[in-house]
Amino acid sequence: MSHPAPPVPESVDVLVIGGGINGISTFRELALQGVDVALMERDDFCSGASAALSRMVHGGLRYMENGEFRLVHQSLLERDRLLRNAPHCVSPLPTLIPINVWFKGMSATLAAFFGRGGGPRRRPGVMVRLGLTLYDLLSWRSRTMPRHRGLGRREARRMAPGLTGDAIGAVLYYDARVTMPERLGVEMVLDTEAQTEARTFSYTEIVGGNRDGLVWRDRLTGASGRIAAKVVVNATGAWVDHVDGAIRQAENRRRVQGTKGSHLMIRNEALRAALGDHMIYYENSDGRICIAFNHAGASMVGSTDIRVDDPDDAVCLAEERDYMLGALAGVFPKLEIVDDEIVHVFTGVRPLPVSGDGPTGRISRDHSVEVEPSGPLPYALLTLIGGKWTTFRAFGEEVADLALKQLGRHRTLSTQDMPIGGGRDLPLKPQARDRWVREQAEVAGLSETEFGRLARRYGSRATQVARFIGEGPDAPLHHAGDHSRRELLFLILHERVREIGDLLLRRTALGIEGRISPSLVEEVAGIMADPLGWSEAERAGAVGRFETIMSRRHRVQGDDR
Repeated sequence: MSHPAPPVPESVDVLVIGGGINGISTFRELALQGVDVALMERDDFCSGASAALSRMVHGGLRYMENGEFRLVHQSLLERDRLLRNAPHCVSPLPTLIPINVWFKGMSATLAAFFGRGGGPRRRPGVMVRLGLTLYDLLSWRSRTMPRHRGLGRREARRMAPGLTGDAIGAVLYYDARVTMPERLGVEMVLDTEAQTEARTFSYTEIVGGNRDGLVWRDRLTGASGRIAAKVVVNATGAWVDHVDGAIRQAENRRRVQGTKGSHLMIRNEALRAALGDHMIYYENSDGRICIAFNHAGASMVGSTDIRVDDPDDAVCLAEERDYMLGALAGVFPKLEIVDDEIVHVFTGVRPLPVSGDGPTGRISRDHSVEVEPSGPLPYALLTLIGGKWTTFRAFGEEVADLALKQLGRHRTLSTQDMPIGGGRDLPLKPQARDRWVREQAEVAGLSETEFGRLARRYGSRATQVARFIGEGPDAPLHHAGDHSRRELLFLILHERVREIGDLLLRRTALGIEGRISPSLVEEVAGIMADPLGWSEAERAGAVGRFETIMSRRHRVQGDDR
């Protein structure tokens, strides 16, 4: 049986509402200072926008168009910290920017920078080079990767076969990628709970509140109760205003507006070959930046940037698919992609501050915190607005310091150089890591290939997974043979799995790899049933809930073709 969840406390010093990456970061920062803190998330950890990013860990080159140099600098620092602290999940990503013109369009680019235009239709190469020079300068202290360089037409086509003939050259620079952002969030939860008395509660929703505390409800069991706190942190992203209304039981002013970003996972051999080991960072005819790179056994193409009123309604529509494929065709005009090659779709909602700017690309991606001291409310309320995935640690640090101030306490520990989960004790250099894999494979009694596969998924946590696998009879999954039954059982027992989607979409990469089938779902549900104590009716209910999520959230909607 899986470990029973701890009881929800009746009171804490700080309650964090929202288990996305920023809420988890805030929880981690506070718990490591010795604060009595709890976190509640209405779904699984990192299951909203934190699971739907473009898999980039980056400084935000485009943000310099808005003059957000502080954000770019902070993002570059945090990117380089993640390369050191989470090397099992975060790695360098060489990026190619096709250049179609060198000088034309400079006036539109400058107008956009000074807020006098909606954005350039074609960013001239000279301005891209200038922006990347500043990018290099902003990261020089923490530099972990090479500076950018220009490429001629011939070299650009060699690196990206099939590149449009309109490209007269390209620029190569380096950012980073994150293989499984959802795992990184869960590993922060596991690390923090192992080191402190703080606790988190998934599928636990705040449904109301008064002067006696906030009312919570477990969405899976129906259990409910009340929790009081001295400080409440609203870290619910695009749902900030919805949660605020539940807490106050009244309409409140709007602070966050969502824009949705959809992505396609495409399994097309010609596209895979064209992308190679590089990300292509390109602009559509409307000036919107798009990306494409090989990821998780397919090619990821994204994304859109569309305003949405209700984040729960955010799904990938047929017109978004057509937009992304049309933009891609502008870069690789000879590629042909059919619908059956789209093996997975995902959509997230960016929690941007309310803005009067017309184009969504002009809205700031920076973050802020609104602080309401206790008085009108029986607790101090900290509301998180905005924020991007790359800066989660810095944002959590800022929020925690504000919460500590409300409690009259001070920081005692920094997380700047603290490894995360499977990044702990994992060699950074390739030769040293290969040697570590060989040594650990021998200890675990696995082949180097088998242990290497676990290491790529779990980093140094692979030693724990391998040890567990060796403690009982095991067999490959019938419908995903590179995973085993005991590997999944380890995740179920030790990584806070409560629903099928937790396992298939967030603890493993089977979802984004486009490998989920009805047969695999039934097989996995059968493995989960015993440790989670499911009856046959409960198992069938879990399968039904997952099928609903897949059909709505991970398929293109509104397609009449």
